[in-house]
Amino acid sequence: MARAPHPLSEALRQPLEAAASLGRQVRREWRAGPVHQLAIGRPKTDGLSIRPRDFRPSDAGVGARLFGGDFSYGGELLVVGPGGDPWRRALPSRRFAAALHAFDWMRELIAVGEAGRRDALRLWLEWRAVYGRYNDFAWSGESLERRVFNLATSAASLAPLVSEAEGATFVADLARQARHLLGDPADPGRGAERAVVAALVGAALSGKAGEGLRARALPRLERLLPLAVLRDGVHASRSPERGLELLFDLLTLDDALSQLGAPAPVEVSRAVDRLSAATRFFALADGRLPAFQGGEGGSRARIDAALALDAAEHPPPKSAPYGGYHRLEGRGLQIIADAGDIGGAAACIQPGAVAVVCDGRRLISGSVWSAKLGDNPALRGPPGGSCLALGGALPGPAQTRAERQESEGAVWLDAAHDGWRALGFEASRRLFLDTVVGELRGEDALTPIGRPRGEPANFAIRFHLAPDVAAQLSADGKSVLLRPAGVRAAGWRLRGDSAGMELAPGVTAQVLTLVGLAAPASGARVRWKLSRDEG
Repeated sequence: MARAPHPLSEALRQPLEAAASLGRQVRREWRAGPVHQLAIGRPKTDGLSIRPRDFRPSDAGVGARLFGGDFSYGGELLVVGPGGDPWRRALPSRRFAAALHAFDWMRELIAVGEAGRRDALRLWLEWRAVYGRYNDFAWSGESLERRVFNLATSAASLAPLVSEAEGATFVADLARQARHLLGDPADPGRGAERAVVAALVGAALSGKAGEGLRARALPRLERLLPLAVLRDGVHASRSPERGLELLFDLLTLDDALSQLGAPAPVEVSRAVDRLSAATRFFALADGRLPAFQGGEGGSRARIDAALALDAAEHPPPKSAPYGGYHRLEGRGLQIIADAGDIGGAAACIQPGAVAVVCDGRRLISGSVWSAKLGDNPALRGPPGGSCLALGGALPGPAQTRAERQESEGAVWLDAAHDGWRALGFEASRRLFLDTVVGELRGEDALTPIGRPRGEPANFAIRFHLAPDVAAQLSADGKSVLLRPAGVRAAGWRLRGDSAGMELAPGVTAQVLTLVGLAAPASGARVRWKLSRDEG
């Protein structure tokens, strides 16, 4: 049960919210004002000195759809038709608008060929006519950061198509947005990502404009990278996808500085090595990443591109202790388990969540919530992860522990937390992988701590199935047959000894749920097993 808000907290809330709102308004007016706009316009630009390149692969199929006027993000679609203008019309949602203003479409359009490059140039000119001076939405958040990167890496492809005046305008706009990027405090959690992009523009621009940006951005980047990238290479957000994207940006910056003849700061090289190791750790046999902490799996082409740039030849690590992840692998089974700390700035609170790949096919998703799909508090908690949920309670700040053991033919992982101590329970998940047979056994437990209290509590152990997995519940309700699309073999079967087993539609696919009651005095314990189906 949620605690009632403290009266003093409620009394302070409205004045604090009003003060924060006033502060945001003052910052908006300052950024739009003549002093700030004059500051970000100097020194004047002389042109580009190098041609930065994005190491992310392009998708000509996506580019062809964009060329036809179809813009699609997060399941939402805007159709403007060939040569249409997306900037002067209502957009499906705020998150759709943020993606559109990020200009990721520019890389895909350029992949189409000259016609695509001309269309990309047209869309930039139309965007500039509406938003080029300043707009609080378009010039803030992640949209600004990604747009500056995409403009910088697209400049060489667009250069042959622009007039001298358009080229000068393009470069001047790029410099203005990069300088604004360094001074915009709207998202301090992305400080390293922003410094990378500003430094990239500093490398690309010639003369004093480039020197000034590098002088500001590179020291900031050196300071922020050790905070953004943990020692095992996991991004501080604990999102595997976010770490991959930072890796691509750093590779682009490193290449740009090399073209310029300037060595990259040592922290850039160190971060690249660590992020590359983490990408190898997270990359699964289906060619994608596990979905955790707001990140998505990404495409096989993107993961392959990152791994191709990694010079390391040794196998992936077995764990990422600073990031709180473990990898269990053996005979057709791969599992990534989230055994990290609870609380802080985590995007999701889903302790013990697992992502499972069987015979190279994704069977179970670690989390179904993505930062690209907008805020959804319910899915950011245990119900949105392949883990145990206790009623509707969200785990509070907790002490967590994880212990891993290995022997010939077996791997054990024990993870526990006391985030539900206010409800009288400690939660634990034990995973045992038989690496010879290829069988995963799990045990989820709620153990009473302190004095028994309250009534029995409902719990649910959820497994969010991958979108292409067909599931069939057995007649006795004790097991479910799981078969990825295109698999002709018998498939995999998950058995459990819970009081009940349910199969129902979820956000992206079906959800398998093991349900039961935890008694205040004795708690609860559920055992389950995932193995190849024998019949």
